[in-house]
Amino acid sequence: MKILITGSEGFFGSHLVERLVKKGHKLKCLVLYNAFNNFGWLDSLSKNITKKIQIITGDIRDENIINSAIKNNDCVINLAALIGIPYSYNAAKSYVDTNILGTLKLLEAAKLYKIKKFIHTSTSEVYGTPKYVPIDENHPLVGQSPYAATKIAADQLAISFHRSFDQPVTIIRPFNTFGPRQSARAIIPTIILQILNGNKVLKLGNIDTRRDFTFIDDTISGYEAILKKKPFGEVINLGTGYDYSIKDLVKIISKEMSTKVEIELDKKRLRPKKSEVLRLKANNSKARKILNWKPKYIKQKGFIAAIRKTIDWYSDSENLQNFKGDSYNI
Repeated sequence: MKILITGSEGFFGSHLVERLVKKGHKLKCLVLYNAFNNFGWLDSLSKNITKKIQIITGDIRDENIINSAIKNNDCVINLAALIGIPYSYNAAKSYVDTNILGTLKLLEAAKLYKIKKFIHTSTSEVYGTPKYVPIDENHPLVGQSPYAATKIAADQLAISFHRSFDQPVTIIRPFNTFGPRQSARAIIPTIILQILNGNKVLKLGNIDTRRDFTFIDDTISGYEAILKKKPFGEVINLGTGYDYSIKDLVKIISKEMSTKVEIELDKKRLRPKKSEVLRLKANNSKARKILNWKPKYIKQKGFIAAIRKTIDWYSDSENLQNFKGDSYNI
């Protein structure tokens, strides 16, 4: 299958590129242009992978770039988005421009060139603090941050194109995915990197919030499953159905790293009170039924195995070097 992946240079994107190349798909990889000629995590992939992909530099907000990139593909997987919640408080317009208007450009181009499958990436943040758990796809959507609000809008645009133009759109809604190559701004890398840097007192925000942490291998297998099916017009959660507090994470990670730590509240890591999402826990029954998708890294044993893989990756000296100097997060 000929596939365009936007946001291919990021955490999700690089893992997806790696997996799909090995499965024999032909990939165009859209990378956000930068003056450093840097292709993000794609630069870390083996030459056996990168020699088989076509990298295009550009921006999903640019109509000419998008039209050129989408043409002659069978499928579009949209991973491009501004994702940092704290930054969205200060730069809401940037999130509107990229997450909403950028998605619109992609949908319009996909419609124009009659793309056979459009997979749009959502986020569990769109549910806000839940009215019930586990959270299914019928749960109300609540924008508790500018980031979440723009993702809700992008999701609705995608669904509207399916309903209005019969466009073959599927929305995949991952819960809190973690693993190798994740940004240091995410909570699991933050904890691991602070410990690796010798910190005995960890600077963290709200440690009572709970999240459904899903290992990257399981999330990517969800994308693979959608490529084999035609769940058009559907929104599908990808999560384990288990959740852990940040306090739980500290205990598990510090034990796996054989160190004792204390926790210090860092106020600059706190969200505004009404913006904090207190709990996210997935109901994944729809993914199991429609996609025949089952996460492997579940329950305590599976979660710890995934944490161990993640710790091992960040502990590698070459990988650790990528996160040096990030004083806010480490």
